[in-house]
Amino acid sequence: SELIRGFLLSGMPCPSSCPPGLLVLMAPGLALMATFSLPSQAGDRRALPVEKPPGVKGRTLILLDVNTKSPVRIISENFLSLQLDPSIIHDGWLDFLSSRRLVTLARGLAPAFLRFAGKRTDFLQFHNVKNPAKSRGGPGPDYYLKNYEDDIVRSDIALDKQKGCKIAQHPDIMLELQREKAAQMHLVLLKEQFSNTYSNLTLTARSLDKLYNFADCSGLHLIFALNALRRNPNNSWNSSNALSLLKYSASKKYNISWELGNEPNNYRTLIGRSVNGSQLGKDYIQLRSLLQLIRTYSRANLYGPNIGRPRKNVIALLEGFMKVAGSTVDAVTWQHYYIDGRVAKVTDFLKTRLLDTLSDQIRKIQKVVNTYTPGKKIWLEGVGATSAGGMNNLSDSYAAGFLWLNTLGLLASQGIDVVVRHSFLDHGHNHLVDQNFNPLPDYWLSLLYKRLIGPKVLAIHVAGLQRKPRPGRVIRDKLRIYAHCTSYHNHNYVRGSITLYIINLHRSRKKIKLAGTLRDKIVHQYLLQPYGKDGLHSKLVQLNGQPLAMVDDGTLPELKPRPLRAGRTLVIPPLTMSFYVVKNVNALACRYR
Repeated sequence: SELIRGFLLSGMPCPSSCPPGLLVLMAPGLALMATFSLPSQAGDRRALPVEKPPGVKGRTLILLDVNTKSPVRIISENFLSLQLDPSIIHDGWLDFLSSRRLVTLARGLAPAFLRFAGKRTDFLQFHNVKNPAKSRGGPGPDYYLKNYEDDIVRSDIALDKQKGCKIAQHPDIMLELQREKAAQMHLVLLKEQFSNTYSNLTLTARSLDKLYNFADCSGLHLIFALNALRRNPNNSWNSSNALSLLKYSASKKYNISWELGNEPNNYRTLIGRSVNGSQLGKDYIQLRSLLQLIRTYSRANLYGPNIGRPRKNVIALLEGFMKVAGSTVDAVTWQHYYIDGRVAKVTDFLKTRLLDTLSDQIRKIQKVVNTYTPGKKIWLEGVGATSAGGMNNLSDSYAAGFLWLNTLGLLASQGIDVVVRHSFLDHGHNHLVDQNFNPLPDYWLSLLYKRLIGPKVLAIHVAGLQRKPRPGRVIRDKLRIYAHCTSYHNHNYVRGSITLYIINLHRSRKKIKLAGTLRDKIVHQYLLQPYGKDGLHSKLVQLNGQPLAMVDDGTLPELKPRPLRAGRTLVIPPLTMSFYVVKNVNALACRYR
């Protein structure tokens, strides 16, 4: 056993004298744990019992090393990005994007893209209304209680007087009235979503100003998806309304990137007629021509086609699009939701099979993109744990974080450049921030990711020695380990440090011994666990045993690590997510940006 341990710690391949059940596996992101099994007949994949040696307690020894010489992938600095759904126009939350608390929360996740798109993108009309607040006059006496809309008018007038970032402090009574309005609209929005019939939305110039102000003040780059369902009789795109929006944005010198439409594979069910990939490609070329005619946007980025799950018909649409407009877009985009939010259970978020559904989609998208435009960047947009708006106490709970963190790790390890989370603030339960402007578990998980994870992805080397009586049981699936260079923006760590993030879906704790280049280094632990009696259903989290909450509307809490002594074994509690910064590794891959 000492001989075997020596080979594992050195990273050298195991010689023929090693037992057949001990393997060292290398993977760019996912830690695969090998276990003992005895030969069985063809077709029988069940692991046979292995007699436990006398005096040996059932336990798992996991040895982990990282290749520090060069990264296997380099992703965007904006890898973890955000989405806002146009439904915030309907339910009124767009008028509150100037809230100091919301801006503070969004700033915590910068740098990032802010994508303004969703199911209602293709029902959105721009209306260039000039400063309606002033034309309506000021609010009357006792405005907080008398007229909700007067509150909005007064707030807008106050914001107009500010220079630079326009930040508001909304009175509690005003927010309470807004929450009542949003709750009523929530039922309307859900009815539209389930029936797949959407009413038209009007985006005024003032509303666009508020949206851009939020993005700009938060350090986010706005991506605006234009309505693609305004069609001419010959089914080509009618760009007249889009041109009005482009001209207005240019007159304000807004720095915006652009998209056209949302899930074009669903257009037949929405309007009764489809738009094929070839026509969609022509529409994108038309949009690119429009952008080039406007000086402000002559070099603006254009992303698309934002298809849905890559089934056979969707792949055909993507192929038609790539043939015509593959070179026109700056990145190819698609979106993914794991499960139907109407029928989700907490156990769904713990299923390894569900976590792995994304891998097959990545391969399908990459195959098409690399056939027509090799090397073109690929983005996953609009990703969420559940569809249909999510489910209360599930998709907004601690349990949903397993899917979210695994999505981030898997996409980074597969070279997907950007992932856009649906949604920052929304009418459903897939959001990062609730309607009291309180951050939910996935927000804190995202904040830790932003603070600790850099764009360089590293390969990991894992060895597992299984001594349990039934050794073939899912350990290779339920413990997931990813490694990156530590974020260069985090000044608490010198360049050359490495961050591991680990998902333990087991109902027992796991022990990991750092080996090779990571051996005997000081480690900082960031262990994220649910807080309170609700367990996995909890909407509150604790970091290293301390509950996380905002200090005040303008201040996020300090994310304090727990230092572990050099050489200490990492103990991963059951059903948890954690980050470990291995300090002063002086990794060659991580020294330079």
